[in-house]
Amino acid sequence: LTKRFGDFTATDQVSFAVQRGEIFGLLGPNGAGKSTTFKMECGLLKPTAGQALVMGYSLKQSPSQARQQLGYMAQKFSLYGNMTVRENLEFFAGIYGIPLAKIKERVDSIASYFGLTVYFDQLSEKLPLGIKQRLSLACALIHNPPILFLDEATSGVDVVTRKEFWCHLRALAKKGVTILITTHFMDEAEYCDNISLFYQGETIAVGTPAALKAQAAAATMEEAFITLINRKDAESGRL
Repeated sequence: LTKRFGDFTATDQVSFAVQRGEIFGLLGPNGAGKSTTFKMECGLLKPTAGQALVMGYSLKQSPSQARQQLGYMAQKFSLYGNMTVRENLEFFAGIYGIPLAKIKERVDSIASYFGLTVYFDQLSEKLPLGIKQRLSLACALIHNPPILFLDEATSGVDVVTRKEFWCHLRALAKKGVTILITTHFMDEAEYCDNISLFYQGETIAVGTPAALKAQAAAATMEEAFITLINRKDAESGRL
């Protein structure tokens, strides 16, 4: 995938494949191109070149079929603050095409799973940040999509909330949900099955956390990322 904005190349020939039931991380600093790649992969941006496939469906040729396969959670809380938890869940259930007769059953089920039932009648804007995050995730999953896209979903939350969020993600992956997540938190890379490291619009390495640390002879993902960036700069003549 390649995306250009005028003369600026945001991503340059990025390529990767994600397996069913895998947690795949797009890791890199802000401005590295991971969010641009992510948005092309879930149909929010049209690639300048290349092809994005979701469950075998082309986002260019079969966009509606491809989008039905995925749930999307944005970086910022994007639900309706003046609606209650129940109303948000019911609204997104309708948007995703769940039959009216089945909406209540589905809303009750996912609310119970994420511990949201006790908040049903509260306005979403009044919720604690961690509960807002759970509600956003529940809305993205309301239609049982096989793929979940998370764009910087843990940005701005505390460490405890991030760990709780990742517990939910690992549980979903064990149930067969495929998860594609962008993050700039190096410690979160350890939770992923595979990672694509982004730097200046390019993928500089792809592999498991252990493999990438071994490739860089590093003890942590942060050390590995710095080492691999320096290697890339040296190869490109930037050092």
